[in-house]
Amino acid sequence: MDDANSMSKTDSPRWLLYGATGYTGVLVAERAVELGYPPILAGRNADLLKPLAARLGLEYRAFPLDDVNEIARQIADVQIVYHAAGPFIHTSDPMIRACLATRVHYLDITGELAVFENTFRYDDAARKIGIALISGVGFDVIPTESLAYYVAAQVPGAQHLELALRAFGLRVSAGTLKSFMEMLPQGAQVRRQGRLESQPLGAGARRFVFAEGEEPTPALPISWGDLITAYRSTGVPNITVYLASPTLVIALARIGGPAISLALCSGVLRRAAGRLIDAVARGPSASKRQSDHVVILASASDATGTRKTARLVMPEGYQFTAWVALPVILRTLELRPVGALTPVMAFGPDFVLEIEGVQRQDDVAWV
Repeated sequence: MDDANSMSKTDSPRWLLYGATGYTGVLVAERAVELGYPPILAGRNADLLKPLAARLGLEYRAFPLDDVNEIARQIADVQIVYHAAGPFIHTSDPMIRACLATRVHYLDITGELAVFENTFRYDDAARKIGIALISGVGFDVIPTESLAYYVAAQVPGAQHLELALRAFGLRVSAGTLKSFMEMLPQGAQVRRQGRLESQPLGAGARRFVFAEGEEPTPALPISWGDLITAYRSTGVPNITVYLASPTLVIALARIGGPAISLALCSGVLRRAAGRLIDAVARGPSASKRQSDHVVILASASDATGTRKTARLVMPEGYQFTAWVALPVILRTLELRPVGALTPVMAFGPDFVLEIEGVQRQDDVAWV
């Protein structure tokens, strides 16, 4: 969907990319320039922004997120903010409030449950002024929510929704790790009878067949954004999301998970861990992004045992986030959705299929 939008390049929107020097931010900026929709680069550190802006030939603005009035001044001349600076639990709220103050659309790529919930708290305010607030417009959670909605729509009265992902290699970005770390104190969350519940890390592991002819792969429940977004778009009261993980990782999570969760309740320890992550985490290489792919399974079932399953095969997660960024921005400006919305509520369940390399398959095996 490189140019599949009613807005021509001569009408390129004026948009701001905050968190531009992070791993994902750089990918998004490079892709946007490649397609002819240059952003204004933004972030907290001018020393990091300046060389990136020079390399890509872009304008940049350096400002922190501790003063909503200053943020509002910096974004007042743009149509849309694409927020890529995590952990979003610390950064999203001031940016949302600045967007509300300036009537600027807000998008982010969070996967943090508390951030989704906070974004939805601003629904009335966004509707009153006619802007969209849409969290999770990357790998979290466009493909998973789309597949969840697809299967749930075919099982009226569905009571159970399960998602399983085979994603992430040995290298993930610092932002991903720090966002995940922010959620660890709550353990692994699931939704039961409409309510979020916490369970120990490593509990509830099971196996899935991600492709025909393969042996079942172990996976453990994780706190994924669809516990908020898919619940909001489908209304299914029981939701679990699993991530394929080596057996050793699952065993270690069972043994050490409670201690890790307890330790990370300390803000001091989380900050120390964050500094270590910044020093060592680099994200996958370009060759890994191009060669790897993600498989997502989804199942919706009702009280009678009626079940609908489907599979999504798609590009590597960071690659997907970079590729979907411009379509999301352009579609937001084209459709002009209003309020705090999930990606499916804003763009529909089939939007994901417009992205290069994404394929959906029906009626897959469910172990």
